[in-house]
Amino acid sequence: MEKLSGKICLVTGGTRGIGRAIAKTLLEDGASVVICGRSQNFVDRAVAELQSETGGKVTGKAADVRSNADVGELFQFADAQFGGVDVLVNNAGVGVFRPIWELTVQDWLYTIETNLTGVFYCCREALSRFESRGAGYIINISSLAGKNAFPGGAAYNASKFALTGFSEAVMLDARYRNVRVSYIMPGSVATEFSPGAEQGRDWKIWPEDIAEIVGMLLRTPARTLISRLEVRPSLPKR
Repeated sequence: MEKLSGKICLVTGGTRGIGRAIAKTLLEDGASVVICGRSQNFVDRAVAELQSETGGKVTGKAADVRSNADVGELFQFADAQFGGVDVLVNNAGVGVFRPIWELTVQDWLYTIETNLTGVFYCCREALSRFESRGAGYIINISSLAGKNAFPGGAAYNASKFALTGFSEAVMLDARYRNVRVSYIMPGSVATEFSPGAEQGRDWKIWPEDIAEIVGMLLRTPARTLISRLEVRPSLPKR
């Protein structure tokens, strides 16, 4: 638990689901946390709840990761609130699931810009700060959809397959700057992201499980890098 004391973590999409669970775990482990979401009302509510639940140092700002300007302002906010960023968790993500002939240009851009371009924007901002702090860690929340295509997943699969390549390239670029990069590929997670999630809580991965994995990665000795984790339900529905 002491390992994260004094660390400043920024979690995108931190108002609900996996992102909120990650933020809570990091706070419980002693980190200071900045979250973002697209609605300031949702951000404020999540910050208040996380503060009440953990007693930790948490704040947040509305930001759409599709906007480079929003991302820049988010990191400037983190600088002003806590003095920088040590850990970036790229969790913000969306999914539009339709056959390719029903997929609109807007659906495509919405998915790719959120799940891939937003990660690029955030990584650029984080890496510029890690250099002055002497080290850093980037954790990208991907999906098993980044290796397994499925019907109706053209945009989502494309964004997550691309995120795999992007994450591995950034890892190779940054490793000799004392920056570690990992990406987590969950299967079915019981969040509102997936239809019928509540009915599947008896067999699906829980957001808290992914949060525990994030904490484990951050506590791994600096000499060791776990670059890719595939996470599946132990007993999936037959």
